[in-house]
Amino acid sequence: MKLVFASNYFNHHQKPLSDALSKAEGIDYTFLEIEAMDPERIRMGWGIDTSDIPYVKKYSDDEEKAKAMIMDADAVIFGGVDDESYIMPRLEAGRLTFRYHERIYKEGQWKFISPSGLKKKYHDHIRFKNDPDYLLCAGGYVASDFSLIGAYPDKKYVWGYFPECRQYDIDELMSKKRASEKTEILWSGRMIDWKHPEDAIEAVASLKKQGIPFHLTMVGGGVMEDVLKQTVKEKGLSEDVEFTGFLKPEEVRSRMEKADIYLFTSDQREGWGAVLNESMNSGCCVIASSAIGAVPFMLDHCVNGLVYKSGRVRELAFFLSKAAESRSLREKLGKNAYVTIRDVWNADNAATGFVKELKRLASGQPATGDEDKKRSLVPMDKAPVISPLSGYGFVRRNRTDKDMKI
Repeated sequence: MKLVFASNYFNHHQKPLSDALSKAEGIDYTFLEIEAMDPERIRMGWGIDTSDIPYVKKYSDDEEKAKAMIMDADAVIFGGVDDESYIMPRLEAGRLTFRYHERIYKEGQWKFISPSGLKKKYHDHIRFKNDPDYLLCAGGYVASDFSLIGAYPDKKYVWGYFPECRQYDIDELMSKKRASEKTEILWSGRMIDWKHPEDAIEAVASLKKQGIPFHLTMVGGGVMEDVLKQTVKEKGLSEDVEFTGFLKPEEVRSRMEKADIYLFTSDQREGWGAVLNESMNSGCCVIASSAIGAVPFMLDHCVNGLVYKSGRVRELAFFLSKAAESRSLREKLGKNAYVTIRDVWNADNAATGFVKELKRLASGQPATGDEDKKRSLVPMDKAPVISPLSGYGFVRRNRTDKDMKI
């Protein structure tokens, strides 16, 4: 079967899944780059040389050939491109297509009532609801957004992003984290309003007041950087907080391997958040906001991480203090996080599940209907409809803080 993944540009987060799909039995795979990578991503170290990757093709090299490739493939995965014209001829021809999508209402689901917005959603999505057009939900709240407009009825799958899954000796990894006498805490990303780096500063300030030794590393930069540095100075945290600026992805992973705790503080505008995959894979005790797209799919509160309600900085600080005080707690959660990535949320498993479902759909076989028997979600399960208002409760389902003895 010929499978084309048409997306904006190829990067280090997409390579593991593409490698796995290219090796899948019976699959002739192509990744088609629609656009050039934007300068900011290149500055952040996302650039990757594709000249020696045979399955990567550029739309701009031969536009007519690229259009034919999209139309003639047995199946196309399409996502990450705002211009829908690239995929419309295929959709209108009723060809098997998978839409790879983050949330469409990151600013709030009230926006779905906009007449102009609904008109575009109808053109791009709703009118194909009875066609072989399926949705790969890159985030726990995607199914809810699309259900509001009646798109992809019973055709939504649990999905996400699948960066490199590294294999570790977990005991050696935990030993590396014990090298520092202080609790090593890490935050990374662009320092912009919706990623809320200020919440990380506020949370560690509570550790300082409690006399809990720690060291916070803030990786990245952005418009809030100077304000954050001033806040650190005003709170008397200059000896405890380090700003590194942007680092290459490899350097960030190295920091994660040494970190005890990873703070992920974004709000609902974080469609997925691949740093969650990476920090869990690195055995970190992750403390994450409930509004982040990846959290409902990957985190099980008190089992492989800790989840606070988005915006509740006091709750974040409470969980941080408990994890900082208890090495056994954070190592338990970190080990379970590592196992989650190693055994479930990785590119190989995602590719296997996708190819299995692709072949089922292509052959017209009925679904097995066993998706709801598991407590934890895995790639290509039927996506549950999780309202952003109930996401906190979904992640904490059947769990309370007493489960971690706090």
